[in-house]
Amino acid sequence: MAPPKTDRAAFEAVFPSLRQDLLDHAKKYNLPDNAMQWFEQALNVNVPGGKLNRGLSCPDTGLALLKKPLTDEQFKHLSTLGWLTELLQAFFLVSDDIMDSSITRRGQPCWYRQPGVGLIAINDAFMLESGIYVILKKHFRSHPAYVDLIELFHETTWQTELGQLCDLITAPEDHVDLDNFSMEKYMFIVTYKTAYYSFYLPVALALLYLQLATPENLQQAHDILIPLGQYFQVQDDYLDAYGDPAVIGKIGTDIQDNKCSWIVNQALQRCSEEQRKVLDAAYGRKDNKLEEQVKVIFKELDLEKVYQDYEEKIVGELRGKIAAIDEAEGLKKEVFEAFLAKIYKRSK
Repeated sequence: MAPPKTDRAAFEAVFPSLRQDLLDHAKKYNLPDNAMQWFEQALNVNVPGGKLNRGLSCPDTGLALLKKPLTDEQFKHLSTLGWLTELLQAFFLVSDDIMDSSITRRGQPCWYRQPGVGLIAINDAFMLESGIYVILKKHFRSHPAYVDLIELFHETTWQTELGQLCDLITAPEDHVDLDNFSMEKYMFIVTYKTAYYSFYLPVALALLYLQLATPENLQQAHDILIPLGQYFQVQDDYLDAYGDPAVIGKIGTDIQDNKCSWIVNQALQRCSEEQRKVLDAAYGRKDNKLEEQVKVIFKELDLEKVYQDYEEKIVGELRGKIAAIDEAEGLKKEVFEAFLAKIYKRSK
């Protein structure tokens, strides 16, 4: 039986009041009208509109932990915490797009590329992040876990920035050096840049809010969700090289973008001297023919099979960890089964 899921429309209906909270808070400082309109536009363009997976995971986790419908107050609060993860995501994406000189995001020009925005987007990113703490204070100041919630957001932000730093200096787009790549660096990047805020954060927020967060529960959740997040990113890298663009909705760019991906690291561990020379000459170049040469080597090394073996091994390990959960302690297997079901064998 599929675990109960949050109604997306009900979740989305919580956002307008949180946006209003932020605008009202800005108004207290007599922010001029043109700046108010700018801030509102930055919120509207960058916070809703994505897949909302991270945000929805908060109330979804609450449903799985309680094994019964949420009260109206629980739904509103868990959805609010979910939207705060989306605010955090918006802060990261606005910043990341500037650092990566990205062109589009969610089918639209990146925020910094929109008319008249430019590098003002840096300050907009800071405001999106600060908004997290404005809303936390308004809605959770009297909650017993208020300080824990603040600290969790700060810690997760720090972890993500460490991952981003390592990513930026390991694989700059304008300087290809495959000697910089390693599986160790790759796992550091994906753990800190993706796994903490995408997988651990929403579940830890729900545990803290429902006052089920013991050190043991948080540790057990961490020990399942971080490998799950790593697996998700490895899968993303695999789909970039082997997925069907018609299904995914985009053409893979990791090879031309000089990404320190799981696939290229596997190739570097297995390639012959000759193959390595081709990778050194062809990887990370904005050239379709050179990209094809890299893909030929991936095929020669049968990296599709390497990935499939990895997937079965990691999923077996994750299922073992989920099976070992003692539900009497307040953690529920369903929380993690739901995450795994969304990811296993996905094609986009």
